[in-house]
Amino acid sequence: MSYGVPAPDAGSQQAPVCPRHPDRISYVRCQRCGRPACADCQRPAPVGFQCVDCIREQAANTPVRRNAFGGIARGGSPIVTYILIGVCLVVFLLQLVVPGVTRAFSYAPIYTAGAGGIIPAEPWRMVTAAFLHSPSSFLHIAFNMYALYILGKVLEPSMGRARFLALYLVSAVGGSVGVLLLSNVQQSVVGASGAVFGLFGALFIVQRKRGGDVRQIVVLIALNGVLGFVVPGIAWQAHLGGLLTGAACAAVIAYAPKGVRQAGLQWAGLAGVVVLLGILTFVGVTLLPV
Repeated sequence: MSYGVPAPDAGSQQAPVCPRHPDRISYVRCQRCGRPACADCQRPAPVGFQCVDCIREQAANTPVRRNAFGGIARGGSPIVTYILIGVCLVVFLLQLVVPGVTRAFSYAPIYTAGAGGIIPAEPWRMVTAAFLHSPSSFLHIAFNMYALYILGKVLEPSMGRARFLALYLVSAVGGSVGVLLLSNVQQSVVGASGAVFGLFGALFIVQRKRGGDVRQIVVLIALNGVLGFVVPGIAWQAHLGGLLTGAACAAVIAYAPKGVRQAGLQWAGLAGVVVLLGILTFVGVTLLPV
């Protein structure tokens, strides 16, 4: 009769469970930390799977890639540009089917009944008017959206999404300020032209900063600027205001010293441009006829 070591009880060994979901058994382990990971916590890796905690830790420790002007470098499509175009198109459709949209959000330098204006206390029209277009002219919105698409594809990756969006919106306000200071017309103004001309001005500054040829940009700005004087119904004042504002914003972004304080200086400079536009608006309002 021989004696041997008793076989281990199979039920005494605990099955591996997912740390995030203890009620789930998993025999698949993370290739990085070795912990079990259930189906909901598994993420494909170059070899096998990794758990969501390791994926997040790696993402947090990965340095953020920055473009030349300090913005986050992202590949793929210019999302902000597409969103701006989409908003303008949706608003244009609303103008066609909903009475009163154009009147409610258009901008006039002098407040008039039915046309709106910045008096009394309607400064938001200086931005909302940039998302409206003449319902009677498909060419108006088609040209502006095409220009926005072309310019956005270049500027948004160069500056980053947040800076590009700020450039566009501040340029829109700059176009409205140009109308306020340089126009005596009391009828309402609509269109993204001021913001688009701001992108033209920004492209000029960016190309100069990069040392590129700016002659073609100057020609485009000149040709489009002349249209404002030749074609009736175009507010050249908005073009000029947007162009100067966009150039100022781009100069702040492009020429801010590189380093840890670059982003702070850029946003402070953009805030300074907004403050200046606010001062010019106040001055313009005080000079308006009663």
